[in-house]
Amino acid sequence: MSQNPPLLRPDLAPRPIFDSAREKGGRRDGQPTIGMVSLGCPKALVDSERILTRLRAEGYAISPDYKGAGAVIVNTCGFLDSAKAESLQAIGEALSENGKVIVTGCLGAEPEYITGAHPSVLAVTGPQQYEQVLDAVHSAVPPSPDPFVDLLPASGVKLTPRHYSYLKISEGCNHACKFCIIPDMRGRLVSRPAHAVIREAEKLVEAGVRELLVISQDTSAYGLDRKFVTERGHRAHITDLARDLGSLGAWVRLHYVYPYPHVRDLIPLMAAHSESGGLVLPYLDIPFQHAHPDTLKRMARPAAAAKTLDEIAAWRAACPDITLRSTFIVGYPGETEAEFQTLLDWLDEAQLDRVGCFQYENVKGARANDLPDHVPDPVKQERWDRFMEKAQAISEAKLAAKVGRRIEVIVDAVDADGATCRTKADAPEIDGNLFIDEGFEALSPGDIVTVTVDEAGEYDLWGRLG
Repeated sequence: MSQNPPLLRPDLAPRPIFDSAREKGGRRDGQPTIGMVSLGCPKALVDSERILTRLRAEGYAISPDYKGAGAVIVNTCGFLDSAKAESLQAIGEALSENGKVIVTGCLGAEPEYITGAHPSVLAVTGPQQYEQVLDAVHSAVPPSPDPFVDLLPASGVKLTPRHYSYLKISEGCNHACKFCIIPDMRGRLVSRPAHAVIREAEKLVEAGVRELLVISQDTSAYGLDRKFVTERGHRAHITDLARDLGSLGAWVRLHYVYPYPHVRDLIPLMAAHSESGGLVLPYLDIPFQHAHPDTLKRMARPAAAAKTLDEIAAWRAACPDITLRSTFIVGYPGETEAEFQTLLDWLDEAQLDRVGCFQYENVKGARANDLPDHVPDPVKQERWDRFMEKAQAISEAKLAAKVGRRIEVIVDAVDADGATCRTKADAPEIDGNLFIDEGFEALSPGDIVTVTVDEAGEYDLWGRLG
């Protein structure tokens, strides 16, 4: 079974960040403690944050290691077979190191798959089943509330650095892509009320968050299930939501945006020269998946690659600085050499800024498994290599064009060697970085500063302040 490099896989979340206090025997100063292993996409990371926020409010402390926890929650991913294997491995490690393990997340939708490999887990729950997770924790590690320690900051418990946060605006998906079982696990589209999203965003910004990363399964479809209703002064439509979020003063980055026609209405919010420009980062993360119409048809996705090129050209005409990121699948069942070459040619024409690619894998329950003409693994690997070689060359050329420019960056980390930053073109964990190795000593995570780009590599930049 082939696996892709971790940074290019869509089913891996950023590494959780825990406080550094150590607990013994599952309790800290009388408090019960819980550990969390969060796998999967950023949407799953938000689920982990919500679970831990509820537990923290009930008096539980968060353990940074297995041995300091009374029990461990493993939030799993079930998107690909390789992700399932990784989830089973994480469950096994938690059982070995701690012994008391509660499993939740997407793989929890297949409890027999988990208990068949690890029959000693305490409980298995599916995605978004917060109450069942809390019930399992209460049973394994009874709470002992203490009014002096059961205090939560306004932003709740976060597993990302304090200066950026994922903001989940909906659950589920109405698409029926043949390679995907996410709708089976997480259901159809359910959008959050716009006023609730804005209130959460306001609290995050008040707590010091400088960048909001908007996520869902299908961000463009936000509000469709709510008939784009206006409640408490906020309309449930992605354009209105983006405009409202952009007014809060933080960077706003949009992920998982399907290229529906109304996406063009978002571009003026990104274009610096427009009346309302600059409210949203000039960045779109769009899952194109492929470019050949026959491949897209077998995927059960819209087969309009040529029209998509026209849309990309229109977006760039309206917002020249826009960054386009996407992911693709190579080796999909039935993919011929001619179809793959069409994808390479399309990539040449589209000139996407940030590109990830993974090799097709069968996923239990996916309709693509039954398609004829599966591509042999060596051919998948060879195509993946060729695709990434072309994507890398495009990235390198685009970054080289930034040398000498002055751009804004956000500081993610500072250590003895320098400051690790990101430009507006870079999402955390999945895109590149800009490094400052001189005059960085006064910088802190969350600072937004202007730098001059001195050097460019294949995926990263180097620069100096000023």
